[in-house]
Amino acid sequence: MPMTVPVAQMRIARDINEAEKALDEALVRQSSLFTAMVTARRETGCDPFLGHEALLRLAKSQQALLEAGGNLARVHGSLLEVQKEVCGVDECPPDGERKATSARAA
Repeated sequence: MPMTVPVAQMRIARDINEAEKALDEALVRQSSLFTAMVTARRETGCDPFLGHEALLRLAKSQQALLEAGGNLARVHGSLLEVQKEVCGVDECPPDGERKATSARAA
């Protein structure tokens, strides 16, 4: 059975929202890791440059997540254009409505 437009719309809205939240969560967790690494180095009396390469790699990873977030925002914008073309609507449903409807759509 083919998927209806409203069901597709709600599934996509749910998934883009979850992807955005996952990126934010990854940034928070990486920031926590960065803090833990620097704090451990400082509080254990280790050489101030111990683990520097690992910190640089983690910083690059955080930058990649920020870039991914920017690309995901552009995806979101493009999907709004598709929604406008297909449904005649050009705004996101409120988060609560999206959650309730996407639970039914799943």
